[in-house]
Amino acid sequence: MPSKIILVDRKDREIGSEFKLKAHKEGKLHRAFSIFVFNSKGQLLLQKRSPKKYHSGGLWTNTCCSHPKVGETVLEAAHRRLKEEMGFDCKLSEVFSFIYKAKLDKNLTEYEFDHVLVGKFNGNPTVNKNEVAGIKWIDLKSLAKDIKSYPQAYTFWFKKCYNKILTKV
Repeated sequence: MPSKIILVDRKDREIGSEFKLKAHKEGKLHRAFSIFVFNSKGQLLLQKRSPKKYHSGGLWTNTCCSHPKVGETVLEAAHRRLKEEMGFDCKLSEVFSFIYKAKLDKNLTEYEFDHVLVGKFNGNPTVNKNEVAGIKWIDLKSLAKDIKSYPQAYTFWFKKCYNKILTKV
């Protein structure tokens, strides 16, 4: 059964819920989160989204991102999805939030109040192949160079907030 996500106003106050795909088709503002996990070398764990994803398939992005379900906090959802997608969990801290709106592939619109979380992990992820096509640890200098050279290879939201995350870690 399709899941519902939480619709919010521009101050992140809950105003209702909607099926995920419908919210993206209609461009409704909803609550989301983006997780950035670093190792002890300061490298960021990136994931390449599965080509089967309902949007932005095959693009590189932050470690994990998703939406809380109705009745679930951002932190509960973040831990759940980190385990589901990447096969591990770690302590997470919210470092900032922001709103963005972007036209995506497949006539979808991403309009999110995005909570950005960071964590540390030094193990080897066990990815869910239905969600993740690949992973890589990357140093931040190499990442900045790659985004500049190949911006089309990265998700919109990742490019929108990765510079800000660098000032927080």
